[in-house]
Amino acid sequence: MAEEHHHRHHLFHHKEENERPSEVVYSESGYVQSGEGFGAYSQTAEVFESEPPVDYEKEEKEHKHKEHLGEMGAIAAGAFALHEKHKAKKDPEHAHRHKLEEEIAAAAAVGAGGYAFHEHHEKKEAKHEAEEAEGKKHHHLF
Repeated sequence: MAEEHHHRHHLFHHKEENERPSEVVYSESGYVQSGEGFGAYSQTAEVFESEPPVDYEKEEKEHKHKEHLGEMGAIAAGAFALHEKHKAKKDPEHAHRHKLEEEIAAAAAVGAGGYAFHEHHEKKEAKHEAEEAEGKKHHHLF
């Protein structure tokens, strides 16, 4: 047992690796008078969380990945809707059920497509923020 691990179990002194440091800023003290005629000096403190640096490239990749997942979901749901439409024609006994499943799959395809479109917009926004952070300026004439 050459290596000993010292475990310290302090209640509020645990610092996680990804925990953001915070800054405490003290304001000037002032005289506060209570309702009974007695007064005291007080000092207030405000805690500000410092922001970690943003990895724009990672954020852009995440949105691109989510966009592709949305596209795959839309394709899969659309294919299932077409499959159910075909089944409704081939199986007239259960045609009503197949038509309902077709409509549900079509709605899911539209939702997945909307999600993919949303993530595409988020990816473009992350790219734009990365360019702004690097100092590139966009000149919009119109």
